[in-house]
Amino acid sequence: MSEFYFDKRDMSFVLFDQLKIGEFDGKLPAFEGYDRDTLEMTIDGAVRFAAEKLAPIYEEAEEIGVKIEDGQAILPEVFNDVYKHFCENGYLSVGRNPEYDGMGMPMAISVACTEIFCGAAPSFMFTPGLTDAAAHLIETFGSEEQKNLCVGRMYRGEWGGTMCLTEPQAGSSVGDLLTKAEPVEGEDYFKITGNKIFISSGDQQLTENIVHLVLARIPGDPPGTRGISLFLVPKHRVDADGNITAFNDVTLSGVEHKMGLHASATCALSFGDNNDCHGYLIGERCKGIIYMFQMMNEARLVTGVQGSAIGNAAYQLALNYAQERKQGPKLTDRSEKPQPVAIIEHPDVRRNLMTMKAYGEAIRALCLNLAVKGDIAHHSTDEEEKTHAQAIVDLLTPIAKAFSSDMGFKVTEIAVQVFGGYGYISEYGVERALRDVKIASIYEGTNGIQALDLLGRKMRQKGGGLFLTWLQDINAQVETWKEHDVLAGASEKLDAAKNALCQAAFAFPQTGRKDPEYPMLHATPFLRMFGLVECSRLLLEQAELSYSKLEQIWSDKGVDASDMDARLELAKVQDDVRFYEGKLNTAKFFAFQLLPEVHSLLDSVESGDRSALDMLF
Repeated sequence: MSEFYFDKRDMSFVLFDQLKIGEFDGKLPAFEGYDRDTLEMTIDGAVRFAAEKLAPIYEEAEEIGVKIEDGQAILPEVFNDVYKHFCENGYLSVGRNPEYDGMGMPMAISVACTEIFCGAAPSFMFTPGLTDAAAHLIETFGSEEQKNLCVGRMYRGEWGGTMCLTEPQAGSSVGDLLTKAEPVEGEDYFKITGNKIFISSGDQQLTENIVHLVLARIPGDPPGTRGISLFLVPKHRVDADGNITAFNDVTLSGVEHKMGLHASATCALSFGDNNDCHGYLIGERCKGIIYMFQMMNEARLVTGVQGSAIGNAAYQLALNYAQERKQGPKLTDRSEKPQPVAIIEHPDVRRNLMTMKAYGEAIRALCLNLAVKGDIAHHSTDEEEKTHAQAIVDLLTPIAKAFSSDMGFKVTEIAVQVFGGYGYISEYGVERALRDVKIASIYEGTNGIQALDLLGRKMRQKGGGLFLTWLQDINAQVETWKEHDVLAGASEKLDAAKNALCQAAFAFPQTGRKDPEYPMLHATPFLRMFGLVECSRLLLEQAELSYSKLEQIWSDKGVDASDMDARLELAKVQDDVRFYEGKLNTAKFFAFQLLPEVHSLLDSVESGDRSALDMLF
């Protein structure tokens, strides 16, 4: 059985203390009635479900993997009942419209639940995750008939959903697709023909039907992404009441054999082998890529969450192991017969654990902050607040996707290192986690694509207005921390790193005019710089909150803030003090040990070195 440890205390702190999601009730009308107690109960229930239902079956599910029987992909049987209970609890549609049987909670709670579930059983989450996002796209852009037929059934988990973009010859270059949609005279459907690959949860037995969202080109429409339309293509055709009437000529061509996530069906699908695949246009013709970007951006955030989920789960495993595994004496033990101690006592192991903790908590906050900003952007009644929140969402989405998935992999890789040889074998779980998390940096637009989006589009959007909005926010925060009793030194490091980021950002337009490829050569380092700075800001924000709480506790207990021995003794017996002291140390560690990488990256950006471009491979 897979072990599952989850830091619910940190999740609660980020959501309710840092991001103040409990104040949505009374502030955002859409979330009236969802007070802090109700939202915390949802998180508590999700953790219990993950620990009791998902984690116990995951190892078995991964060993069984996906099978093909009678032309259908079959997920491990142990998923069947769990999926049913998952949907009955409303977890598939936590943040969706109650009009279509969603729970109507903030999307930030949905994102938090996704992290919890994905940390316990990543493969399981593909069917509900893709279904949720596909249903929301139909709800947003579909016709009333399409919405009434599909959305409720998908939010309830009765029907599945996918997004079908990639083709053998068209990966990230979506505009090169060959899938066609031929109009049928006198009918409301098109005949779809083509092949799609790498379709997550493209086929499975958990739902009675699957709604594929397929990008295709109507003959005569423009080349490239300008001529792409979006079609609703069910696996089975249905009548007006949703009853299955006929197979829709959607064929499973194969299931990919992957490095990890063996219990998820990543499929190759063929549409219209018998020229009888019906597809129904969603929205307007040639607007497909615009519509699909809603689903892609939601998926990009969730992909970042996948990195956070698996990375943080791996950290918890490594922490637990390091506290129990005894090997070697403590470095300072000078006794005649030194005794072995738990490896957490060794400085290098502690550095590894602290690196994992710092990155893990930072990317959790990065993803949840983006989700909260999305809730505000969609539901605030204050137009200025909505505009500000949307600017942050637009700017930080590629960073949340790429930086979180990269750091999730890094954290998981360090977990293997902490376990040593035991981490390299399968029984301890971190080897599987490392394989499971790697894909997060590849799909939904590789992290290189995210970096190009950030530097090539988001930094230029609204004349640089998105970046300036973010810059004004961080400048205001840094200014307040300059005189802080504890955070002044760390905030000075953040201020210098932020200035280095700005130096790189403002230099790119000038260098790009002379050498257009040079900025793009440094897009990935720039995104990493941005991720480091934003994560340090979020951790310092947490430290500021924690220090204010500690001051109250110290005052109540009669402890002098400068008396570290007394503070440590108090932390040993009071969990809240231990947690808040940990937040101070984590923010300082990030600022002094991890954030300085920004300056070496700036050296690279300013080097003028074109060797990668000039190389004759």
